[in-house]
Amino acid sequence: MTTEITLDAAMQEQVFAFMADPATHGGMSIRRIDTHAAVVFLAGDRALKVKRAVRFPFLDYSTLAKRKAACDEEIRINRPGAPQIYRRVVAITQGHNGALRIDGDGAIVEYAVEMARFDENATLDHLAQAGALESSLIMDLADAIATSHQAAPIVAADGWIRSIPSIISANTIAFRASRRFPDRDIDALDTASQLAFTRIRPRLQERGHRGLVRRCHGDLHLANIVQIGRKPVLFDAIEFDPAIASIDILYDLSFTVMDLLRFRRRTEASILLNRYLTATFKENLGGLATLPLFMSMRAAIRTNVLLARLGGAHKNEASTLLAARDYFSLARRLINPAKPMLIAVGGLSGTGKSVLARALAEALEPPPGAVILRSDVARKQHFQVHETQKLPASAYQPHIGAIVYQTLAECAEQILSQGHSIILDAVFAKPSERLAVADIARKLNLPFAGLFLVSDLATRMSRVGHRTGDASDATVDLVKTQETYDVGLLDWQVIDASGTPEQTLQCSKIVLGMPEIRMR
Repeated sequence: MTTEITLDAAMQEQVFAFMADPATHGGMSIRRIDTHAAVVFLAGDRALKVKRAVRFPFLDYSTLAKRKAACDEEIRINRPGAPQIYRRVVAITQGHNGALRIDGDGAIVEYAVEMARFDENATLDHLAQAGALESSLIMDLADAIATSHQAAPIVAADGWIRSIPSIISANTIAFRASRRFPDRDIDALDTASQLAFTRIRPRLQERGHRGLVRRCHGDLHLANIVQIGRKPVLFDAIEFDPAIASIDILYDLSFTVMDLLRFRRRTEASILLNRYLTATFKENLGGLATLPLFMSMRAAIRTNVLLARLGGAHKNEASTLLAARDYFSLARRLINPAKPMLIAVGGLSGTGKSVLARALAEALEPPPGAVILRSDVARKQHFQVHETQKLPASAYQPHIGAIVYQTLAECAEQILSQGHSIILDAVFAKPSERLAVADIARKLNLPFAGLFLVSDLATRMSRVGHRTGDASDATVDLVKTQETYDVGLLDWQVIDASGTPEQTLQCSKIVLGMPEIRMR
């Protein structure tokens, strides 16, 4: 990475010394954080970020006017999604006596973005390291990302698509220059990435035509997401170059999913992807083939960001290099996904199908795990209502059920053909329904496993009676009615689901031949 220090740098050193002086902040202690493009000063409940007077190939803060424009843009881009963080742009002025002040009289010598200070240990990278990422937070995060994408302006896709081979090549050049990885591994990653791009290019173009290339956040790794008031807040979106953030919405999401994988949070990565897909189903059903390349590219970029920190004033060289190697290894794994499979989880209401599906999803290849298609959600999508909105009895007529099962089958085939595993979650009470699902895997020559959960009536009634905020409209009366169902000859693996979810998972794991899976 080539850096040019501009003539403004000398003045900036005075500004940095001034900002680091406790007297500037009413005697409060100061913490300084240096990055390649900015310096942040933390004092009390306030954070002040000063753009460095530098010029990179991808960023130009070389003049005061350009830094002012960048500060204004940072507020404009970030404030709508994070109003509790971003406040305003402040001027640093110099009086006739040479003294510097914040928003004082005299000539303006620098600008800073003023933000509300938050708990640095509440960023999601810290929470991931501490094992403190609750599933509710991840689901809220998926909703927040989906909302940001829905609001993001649609942009022309051609520039983004053309840039992808260049991004791959730039990563490769940086890897070679670093001399930190074997040439054969670098070459293999480059070749696989370029081939993946060639393979999915028509799909990328089709997504561009559908308006799925938008002005996104652009830098959604875990350190740029913070929990405030138990809710995730996205901050530090890319402001210095709109082109870098004008990307496919799944490329934006892939950074977060990849980073969760890097922090060994596969459960959370699976939850994030599935929740996001539920919220954006029609837009992204056909986009899953992009994820291996997108996630691998994100891991490669993260690798090079960390490598760029080596050899300077960075204090934790060993840990930084270890993290860089971890990201590089992840980039190589993600670009070569394993063969997908189809699992169907059937059973009457209250047997625990959805709980089991969520637990199994993370264990399936490729990362971050299987996409879950649930009949209860598909039915709500068919009627274009929120998944927790109760439907009338007319929505459960047999012909509607047939439509729902046909939709599940079509979606499953579409996703599997893109190389992504599927778990189908539905009652599957009819032999014809079970046969149709098995036929999907047979048609695509993919592994298939069918699990049919059974449980006693009292347990199923209790589970359904205690449900809240769920997509299922099942009632205790329906559970009683289902006792009369004739499910026919079961050629799927029958799993006793009368016990705890953990016990059901362990039984399922044994029949599927899966490695140890923990419930979280």
